Amino acid sequence: MQKYKNIFVAATSQHVGKTTSTLGLVSTFMKKGLKVGYCKPVGQKFLDIQNLRVDKDTILFADLINFEIIPEMHSPVILGPGATEIYIDHPDDFNLDEIIINAEKKLSKENEIVIYEGTGHPGVGSVANVSNAKVARLLNAEVIMIVEGGVGSTIDMLNMTTALFREEGVPILGVIVNKVIPEKMDKVQYYVEKWLKAHNLPLLGLMPYEKKLAYPLIKTVAEAVNGFVTYNADYVDNKVESIIAGSLIDLKELKSSEDLLLVVATRSINEAIKKIELMVQNHGIRNCPLSGIVATGEGQIDKHTIKYIEKNNLPLIRTELDTYGSFLRISKIEVKINRSTPWKIKMAIDLIENNIDLDRILELSLLRD
Repeated sequence: MQKYKNIFVAATSQHVGKTTSTLGLVSTFMKKGLKVGYCKPVGQKFLDIQNLRVDKDTILFADLINFEIIPEMHSPVILGPGATEIYIDHPDDFNLDEIIINAEKKLSKENEIVIYEGTGHPGVGSVANVSNAKVARLLNAEVIMIVEGGVGSTIDMLNMTTALFREEGVPILGVIVNKVIPEKMDKVQYYVEKWLKAHNLPLLGLMPYEKKLAYPLIKTVAEAVNGFVTYNADYVDNKVESIIAGSLIDLKELKSSEDLLLVVATRSINEAIKKIELMVQNHGIRNCPLSGIVATGEGQIDKHTIKYIEKNNLPLIRTELDTYGSFLRISKIEVKINRSTPWKIKMAIDLIENNIDLDRILELSLLRD
């Protein structure tokens, strides 16, 4: 069995694309016939599933790779709420280094290549002495660093965050630049690659910004506005491409999407729905342009509106927030790939396959006798 170095996927900050990149790497290496292992060595957001406490991302990858979750192997350290204070008060009660090393031994024995997904920015976990950089060293891994697209800001962030890995003596396998504005791809590649070459760091590829990966789901919207779904709760996995206000319904937006979220005061919802119906009818729009509705504040919903909601399978979220407050909360939603977004999973895998030099990654990480 051919063996490869452990790969640790890190990022310069949160929400830059660790999970997206890790998904793509794991999937494409599997397609190449490799036996691939996955681990989230230090997690923060967890779920309790079948009496097991594991990081959320671990569950996503268990579905993808089809492995039975063993927490001590696939999600060995969870720093949940309150964990940092407990660690600071009683550091001698924990042996997190050994827990992480034991997970690596088991995974390396069973797989040809193991992909470890980092948490947040490289310093996350430092409070418990398990920063991304230290964990990568414990795992004897080399790092693929994910950074958001740009030139000056990208290089500045790379220089700052790779310093933590250099301090721990962890090699950087290469850099992936994510979320690059398509029109700036050539410019970003030229200047970032020029800087990376001067610092002996390989550029593994650039991924264009894909707006659809930032689409939230209706259930995420409901959580953001502290609302509850009163109709069509079975459709909370509908995606939201854009938001329209009940007072500013625009024909151009109605024509451009079937995944609009209508945010409207409950007292104005009946008028807004009638206006949408009229515009759809007058301009030959075939399908309902909405994917859901947020109704804010107090008010009555008439039978005609309810019939429209039921006919088009629109989840209706009721919230006590006002319209402005709802818009503000929704605009701050940070979107992550999860099991409820299979279309995002496929898109993430396609982005890696089409834009990243996977053969070079395997060549750089090959263990040679």
